[in-house]
Parts: sequence; structure tokens; C-alpha cells
Amino acid sequence: EYICAWEKEKAFNPLKSRIRTVRLGQIVNIALACRLCEDPPCVAACPVDALEQSEETGVIMVDEDKCTGCGWCIEACDYGAITLHPEKKVVIVCDLCDGDPKCVQWCPEEALDFITPDILAQKARLTAVKKLFRETAPV
Repeated sequence: EYICAWEKEKAFNPLKSRIRTVRLGQIVNIALACRLCEDPPCVAACPVDALEQSEETGVIMVDEDKCTGCGWCIEACDYGAITLHPEKKVVIVCDLCDGDPKCVQWCPEEALDFITPDILAQKARLTAVKKLFRETAPV
């Protein structure tokens, strides 16, 4: 949260972060960020068309001049990935730092990873090949 806020706002204020960290118990922390939905409900929910999804990257872009801070997109997001900027009163959402997420780069525990659809597809193919090999390999 801190590195995100610093990257975007030059402030160490987690309320200005585009990602959220949720603590579950004493050990587990979960990072919440935009899931880049195929048909994003946040975009559909915006009454003033302030949100748009990039066709190229899937990133949700916010037009701050249009956003009224009504919060409809916040309510529509199933992942809690959209928040209201504490001062500007417009919504903020992770934009993946133009493909080089600083949260991943600076995570001290290396617990975050940036997985693209291509990487997911590659992992799925590898899993399928391993499964096929196990099924067809002589014992």
C-alpha cells in the first residue's frame, strides 16, 4: 500500500493506494487489486461513464473530470478493488503502473506476482502436458 501511494501520490498514505492489504488473523495478509474482469461491473455501474476498460490491457481507467464520487462502481466491484480518494473524492483503482507494478517490484517478502493472461495460459498448458505425460507414461 505504501509504495503504491508513493508511486501515485508521492505520499506514504495507504488511503491513497490503488491496492489494499487485508489481514486475516495474525499470519495471513491478502492483497486486493483490480481483477481486470472481462465484463467489468464497475464500468457498467458508473452513471456518468467515468470508467472505461482498456481494450489492450484490461486496465480500468478513471476520468477524474467526469467522476462524481457517487460510489456506484465501488458497490459494483465484487473484489473491493475500487476506493474513493480521501481528498479528491474521485475513485481510484490499480492501473498496474503501466505494466510494471511497483507493489510487485518492492514487496519485501516477494509475496506478490504479476500474472498476465499469457502467463496463465502457459501455466495451464504446462499443467495439461504434465497430466498427459503421467497418464501415458509407462509404469
